[in-house]
Amino acid sequence: MDNTRPEEQQKDWYSYCDCFIKECTMTLESYKPKSVDETSVLELYHRLIQSWNDRDAHAFAHLFSGTAMIIGFDGSAMHGFSEAETELTKIFTGHETGIYLTKIRDIKCINDDCFLLLAIAGMVPPGSSWVDPSKNAMQTLLAARKEGKWYIELFQNTPAQFHGRPQLAEELTEELNEVM
Repeated sequence: MDNTRPEEQQKDWYSYCDCFIKECTMTLESYKPKSVDETSVLELYHRLIQSWNDRDAHAFAHLFSGTAMIIGFDGSAMHGFSEAETELTKIFTGHETGIYLTKIRDIKCINDDCFLLLAIAGMVPPGSSWVDPSKNAMQTLLAARKEGKWYIELFQNTPAQFHGRPQLAEELTEELNEVM
């Protein structure tokens, strides 16, 4: 019988996930950037996901511009880094959040200072070792360079429900579980 207190088990789970998530998101990435700018956008996205996985509202929010739009999994909207930090602080202090596993599908150059990143994401709930299919998402990130620094202008996290097409949902979950 495990006599560890629930909060210690939670901390251990986050430490365990932190270890394998860093390895997976950084070394098993299938997308190969084609330019220095694509690499910068990919790194921006990785910092976003890592700050979520670290439950660090400040780090997450300050990847966005002051005028950015964030559309959450539940459809809620946040405007700019200040509102994002406030809302994410509430989320991280009031809820047990899962760990994201992601896979970049594509990065498109809009112009020299604007790129669009498309990714799939799954969430491993606290205490689990596998992706929860009900939390799978398609993620879109619009990155813009301002005064030489990359910021997120738009991040949308859309549920990947695939209504009436369960095989697509299963394939996405399998693909995400392979990242682990």
